[in-house]
Amino acid sequence: MSDLIKDLSELRLSYQKGELHEDRVETHPHAQFLIWFNHALEAQLHEPYAMSLATASVQGRPHVRTVLLRGATEAGYDFYTNYDSQKGKDLAENPYAELLFYWQEQERQIRIGGKVVKISEAESTDYYHKRPRDSQIAAHISTPQSGVIESREVLQQRFEQLQSQVEGKSELNKPVFWGGYRLEPDYYEFWQGRPNRLHDRLSYEKQQDVWMLKRLMP
Repeated sequence: MSDLIKDLSELRLSYQKGELHEDRVETHPHAQFLIWFNHALEAQLHEPYAMSLATASVQGRPHVRTVLLRGATEAGYDFYTNYDSQKGKDLAENPYAELLFYWQEQERQIRIGGKVVKISEAESTDYYHKRPRDSQIAAHISTPQSGVIESREVLQQRFEQLQSQVEGKSELNKPVFWGGYRLEPDYYEFWQGRPNRLHDRLSYEKQQDVWMLKRLMP
């Protein structure tokens, strides 16, 4: 294997695209989230709704992966998955998690932490039926998620078999092992890259139903 990268210490950028001031942000962190999220949408960034989800098992072993934001309100931030996945197992044991949005083109990131709860079966079913038909089929055959499968060909065969079986059916039932979660936030951190690594970091922490705003060291 060729060693293309010999020294990473010289790889760096100087961030120049923005700044973040305490007196220019919203008092409620969700309102500030919406401002930045809408900026990302308006800039047509690639999948600005993609977010890293960090969970940990009851033993404290962390797991992180990318999922898609599918709902955002003051009550929380929604995503969907297989309940039997690693993330589902982690959340059953330890219901606290963190989300990370990173928008490289705007030199911004947002961390959101809190407790995760399952959303209602009705909400999960409603979203499931909004998904493309092939995505609905994939949810049925991709179980147990993260389980070992013999080959890509076996997975494709399962998909095509179910696809054939449900052809002509107007609606598929949502799998019982699939549905949504909502992270109910109690912590936010907004990060804006600045020159000389003097980055702006503002945190909001919920204390007795009041959001406390603080500036953090970069």
